Amino acid sequence: MGSEPVRNGHHLLRAKDLADARYAEPLTVDDLARAAGYSRAHFSQEFRRAFGESPHAYLLTRRLERAAALLRTTDYSVADICVAVGLASVGSFTTSFVRMYGLKPTDYRASFPPASQFALIPWCLQRAYGRPRHRTFREDGAQPSN
Repeated sequence: MGSEPVRNGHHLLRAKDLADARYAEPLTVDDLARAAGYSRAHFSQEFRRAFGESPHAYLLTRRLERAAALLRTTDYSVADICVAVGLASVGSFTTSFVRMYGLKPTDYRASFPPASQFALIPWCLQRAYGRPRHRTFREDGAQPSN
């Protein structure tokens, strides 16, 4: 009996790690329960007891956190971000996003500096593209031909 909570915790952590690592895939609570080696009903009950929220809520939270990061740092469309984080409906994504962050995804994005300010351009590219494109002189002294 004394080792049971550790065993349960280990199996539940396996499911939680799966949700963290593969949130963008079409994971379901059944998939997480299988990873933990539990029936869906028993898994949901044990997950809620261990982590304070349902497995579905946990997975949705991971997806919305990633969506928020993409909204802050990219110029991807809201629909593209919705799909990229493993959600299928832009409408339900927007509703869940508003519930969690208090703003629609487009308003949330607008509250941060544009993603283009975060684009880092390597020095070698800056130097190459910073050079004049059309030379007005010839290095060898020859006259330009027409």
